[in-house]
Amino acid sequence: MTARKVLLIDEFDSDMALEQHLGRHGYQVATLKLQALDLPQVVQNLQPDAVVLNLYRPGDHILRMILTLNERCAVPVIMFAEDQQTDTINKVIKAGVSAYIVDGLEPRRIKAIIEVAIARFNEQQALKNELQKTKTQLEDRKHIDRAKAILIKSQGYGEEEAYHALRKLAMDRKVSIGEMARNVIAMAELLGKP
Repeated sequence: MTARKVLLIDEFDSDMALEQHLGRHGYQVATLKLQALDLPQVVQNLQPDAVVLNLYRPGDHILRMILTLNERCAVPVIMFAEDQQTDTINKVIKAGVSAYIVDGLEPRRIKAIIEVAIARFNEQQALKNELQKTKTQLEDRKHIDRAKAILIKSQGYGEEEAYHALRKLAMDRKVSIGEMARNVIAMAELLGKP
């Protein structure tokens, strides 16, 4: 198994301990300082398996950067910080941080923290993907029903005939039945026959 790539963003100039511990645990580490960093762009270029932030306190700028990161190219984010305010913890979770560790930079726990955060992130991504798939299926179902109604009204088909006609059109054009249904609806709207 190849070593996981970790992007370490360290706010503390003098402390190299986290970078050294990650290296000892077999991670490939790229370390950058926090100042004037475009995190989403860096992550897109480096494509790490995880991003680790070592901060005193996650400010609004950092939280916005993490939100943008999750929108552009989602990756597990582990944050070590000293701020244990409930408000900060809630903001960090809303931003999409996979693990928020307060005052807990123990070298022997680092590997477990990162691996659990990656596993949790992967599970959440699978759930998000499944939710999106279900939403798409529901939308497709609505479009299919509407397209069938259009075919029933305009072509005099029965419900089953309309479905089979829609399915055949989709297969002939090598598109999904949901996409074909949207095309039928669009064409009917174009011709003024919704």
